Amino acid sequence: MENDTFYSTATTQIAKPNQEWTHYLIVVLKATIMGSIIIVSIFGNLLVIVSVMRHRKLRIITNYYVISLAFADMLVAMFAMTFNFSVQIFDEWLFGYFMCDVWNSLDVYFSTVSILHLCCISVDRYIAIVKPLRYALSMTKTVVAFMLLVSWISPAFLSFLPIFMGWYATEEHLKSRSEHPEMCEFKVNKLYAIVSSSMSFWIPCTIMIYMYLAIFREANKQEKDMYNRHGAALLLHQNNTNGDMLSNSGGSSKTLTLHEINQDLHHTPTKERNINKMKREHKAARTLSIIMGTFILCWLPFFLWYVSISLCTTCECSDTVVGILFWIGYFNSTLNPLIYAYFNKDFREAFKNTLQCAFCSLCRRPPSDLDRFDIRRPSIRYDDRTRSIYSETYLKHIDRRRSSEFGSSL
Repeated sequence: MENDTFYSTATTQIAKPNQEWTHYLIVVLKATIMGSIIIVSIFGNLLVIVSVMRHRKLRIITNYYVISLAFADMLVAMFAMTFNFSVQIFDEWLFGYFMCDVWNSLDVYFSTVSILHLCCISVDRYIAIVKPLRYALSMTKTVVAFMLLVSWISPAFLSFLPIFMGWYATEEHLKSRSEHPEMCEFKVNKLYAIVSSSMSFWIPCTIMIYMYLAIFREANKQEKDMYNRHGAALLLHQNNTNGDMLSNSGGSSKTLTLHEINQDLHHTPTKERNINKMKREHKAARTLSIIMGTFILCWLPFFLWYVSISLCTTCECSDTVVGILFWIGYFNSTLNPLIYAYFNKDFREAFKNTLQCAFCSLCRRPPSDLDRFDIRRPSIRYDDRTRSIYSETYLKHIDRRRSSEFGSSL
């Protein structure tokens, strides 16, 4: 019996240091991952804001939403992630009763601001691609400013007001919070769970999905029309070169047909600008749709848990799973700058130029307008070609004029 007691005591003493090392290792791993997410989110979104401000080519109406969204994501990292980081590391709330309400309010507020920005972006892209003739009249700077103002002000009525007034939780939870100020749990009543999740996630996401489905249908339709028209014009042009179209007596109608074919085959500056604009709109819609899809994938698990745990009073979930769901949602604020850099060439070049100027003291040149990076654009080649033709024609005309004046003087 004494030997068994000795062995059990020795095993317990050996197991305690191992458990402590495992605990410390988990804490260090959590701190590294969460700290990296916070740092990358802050500096990545700051890079988006500075790059758009520095580069003239990125100062378009759509990017007003992008700047505002990046600012909201940066504030998520600074005020929402940092408080959650302290809770996950120290396993308790260190900042008192009042700051718990502040943290919960900021968390709900910035999450709602982000998704309302994405909803505004989807509306902007919908009008730009599906109704392009109305875009310049509908999406003015005043309208964009109003939409951004609503996106920043309206979430306050869903976060700060009900949380500080105590409308969001049950009486039992509010009493428990006052008795245990070291705990900061966000437990809501059923009414607030339905209203807040609907306004913050379900309704905006439904609008975004509808908008982007309409955008992709219209984009595919425009591309098919463009390729079909160009292919038909090319086929008719080949028939004309074989002499099939000019052999009949109806010369005037055939000449008109050939004129339309030549217009389809030979690009004019106006037509190329329209084609390039359409391609840019489609590229922007693709990038922003990826951002929207990433947002849904990151926040959908959290809102499913949020609604189910609020409506089901007997359901329980471990603190580890809840923390993981929160940080998956927070990770969305870190992903947006990475999506810009990977899928959008203009942002990628702007990021590169901004980082070079930030970390290289020898870089004293003015901000680039990014036009020199886009050397493959047909419109630029056309402009260069027409400029060279005009200059050569002008120089020949001057030379002939000077020679004629010289001859007359003799």
